Amino acid sequence: MNALPIPQTAPFAEEEIEILNRVVGPASPTQRAWLAGFLAGVDAAANSPQPAPAAQPVEPLTILYATESGNCERLAADMAKAARKMGLKASLVDMADLDVATLASARRLTVIAATWGQGDPPARALRAYARLMGEGAPRLDGVEFGVLALGDTAYREFCAVGKALDARLEALGARRVVDRVDCDIDFDEPAKRWTEAALKVLAPVEEARRNRVIVGDFGTKSASNAAAAPIEAEITEIINLNSSRSDKQTIHLELAFDGVALPYKPGDSLDLYPKNDPTYVDDLLRVLGRSSDDALRTELTTDRDVTTLSTRTLENYASASGHPDVKRLLESGGARSWIPGRQLIDLFASFPSELSAEQIRGLTRPLAPRAYSIASSRREVGDEAHLLVSAVRYESFGRARKGVASCHVAERLKTGQRLRVKLRPARHFALPAPDRDIIMIGPGTGVAPFRAFIQERRATGASGRAWLFFGDRHFTHDFLYQLEWQEALKGGALTRMDIAFSRDTPEKRYVQDRMWDKRRDLIDWLEQGAYFYVCGDAQAMAKDVRATLVRAYADVKALPPEAAEEAVLALDRGQRYLQDVY
Repeated sequence: MNALPIPQTAPFAEEEIEILNRVVGPASPTQRAWLAGFLAGVDAAANSPQPAPAAQPVEPLTILYATESGNCERLAADMAKAARKMGLKASLVDMADLDVATLASARRLTVIAATWGQGDPPARALRAYARLMGEGAPRLDGVEFGVLALGDTAYREFCAVGKALDARLEALGARRVVDRVDCDIDFDEPAKRWTEAALKVLAPVEEARRNRVIVGDFGTKSASNAAAAPIEAEITEIINLNSSRSDKQTIHLELAFDGVALPYKPGDSLDLYPKNDPTYVDDLLRVLGRSSDDALRTELTTDRDVTTLSTRTLENYASASGHPDVKRLLESGGARSWIPGRQLIDLFASFPSELSAEQIRGLTRPLAPRAYSIASSRREVGDEAHLLVSAVRYESFGRARKGVASCHVAERLKTGQRLRVKLRPARHFALPAPDRDIIMIGPGTGVAPFRAFIQERRATGASGRAWLFFGDRHFTHDFLYQLEWQEALKGGALTRMDIAFSRDTPEKRYVQDRMWDKRRDLIDWLEQGAYFYVCGDAQAMAKDVRATLVRAYADVKALPPEAAEEAVLALDRGQRYLQDVY
């Protein structure tokens, strides 16, 4: 069917034809058939002597989500679609855009919230989350609610944000009508069950829904449908960007695609599907006394997370093995302090027990992909995608530890091999108009999306200024993409660059220290409308950068601390303070 099915000769004004084509053009055959039948029914009703029954009011449902990687947003979109089919008028609200006062008028409320890092809300949701938890939050008497919490049992504060929101809504007078569910990284099935249970409670009873017109969804497809399936890419380049004398290994990875490349944009990420270290898996099976189980070895190498250790894992192990020492560790409250720095192999080695293959599978969770910011622009590299991967290696409790995905890339992949990846679009970390200025804070591998930004702006001839703050350990050994930045400065795609190498001076200096040094220019750029981007470590760097920017406002503008904080919050609200942190 033609992309523009309504011809210019149709009996409508030009702007009306444009609107109709926006609706009918992308519609599926099923949707077009429904629309044709609906219009025929409307026409028949208009010519019928019998009056049509009065339309029933549609019951509202507010679906609030707090997302970092997009999972909560996808689940919220799926819930909204299901809710509309059940007679609810579903409204999707990103917590980043939430006016907390409006919650008092929400008769039905569901919250889908992710926990980030060590118990923090997603960066974009910080402002609204703080206000909802603060003294000025409104009473929510008469509001019915349910909470779905997403988290990762690898972290101590599993689903902390969802738990806190669940308790807070109740404390403000709302009535919980569906129990909270706390989801680990394999969240799809439990989230689906929770959604069905929540809508069963919140949707109008069948009698009240009779004769109600259900509005067809002619908008964009839900995030779950729009998400591309994993595909295979060929590795064409693997380059270590650190010198041979560096104590780090940072891999520049180039991927090529069969046929059409992924339609990524600067700011997007790729989910990389890794395999576990075969040596580690062999050690694990040896500890378990199952070295001869080749089928289990294959499954643990390719499909299961065999490193992550959590309180839940200890609880499941105590139940499966009956090991008295594990039970005592849990009962004493010492499990949380025993876990940091250890992995699944340490549990089996410290508290040995004979387990079946099925029990071993039950103690692991699916091996999840790892997201990496795309470090290239298609306008410059064509049908390729580039990633920047820092190999994670450390020692603890007498064992050498390795990052699952990063060391899969750094140690076991070769050019010509293939790797499974999946596009992860970033709706809230994208370039502004080409004439706007940008400030980019990207130490270490956090510089990856900013390489894509500069490539894109160079290819499009962007007129806005670009300022990059980059840092790492040593200038000589760890200056990632140094020649590229010099060329960008020379060509004008990069206006200025400030660097901080923490191990080159007696006193460690980081990107936030360079920000402070340049605070007057920094605030001047922001006052002129620049967009502020941060990419990298969420636990220390991102918080220090934000605190430094608040201090800079206070110093340069002679503001009290509260007003300086409000100035940074204003950047948040204007979607000019954007983060991609991990």
